[in-house]
Amino acid sequence: MSVDGAQLWTLNQRLLAVVMDACTQELAELGLETKEFFVLAEVEASPYPAEIATALLLPKASVTVYVRNLVAKGFVRREIDEADLRRHRLVLTAEGTQARDRALAALAAEYDRRLARVTPQDRVELQRILKAMLASPASARMRE
Repeated sequence: MSVDGAQLWTLNQRLLAVVMDACTQELAELGLETKEFFVLAEVEASPYPAEIATALLLPKASVTVYVRNLVAKGFVRREIDEADLRRHRLVLTAEGTQARDRALAALAAEYDRRLARVTPQDRVELQRILKAMLASPASARMRE
């Protein structure tokens, strides 16, 4: 049986959408819209709005709006970057860290409910496959 990449991509996107939909209420209770959550979750790894836009494949103008909202909600603050005083870096506040962690826990719980339908052996295999797909091309060639 042949399964093409587009079919797998579509199934993966549907799964992600179903999980996010199931968590919408919990995100709203935290004061977060879905895309604001993704921006909030990315701040520590990418502390500059342009980096967040690149990482999340979002337009810079949209990230600016989400960051402005997160600052207004007290989840993020802007700080002058000591390495380049012309730039502002984003930093999570204690409230932002708490909201991010609670939202991630809600997503993990919903995803775990979906994973419960899969055998432990298949979960291990799924993890191996996802890691292989995310590996850089150079590291993938090394395993061959």
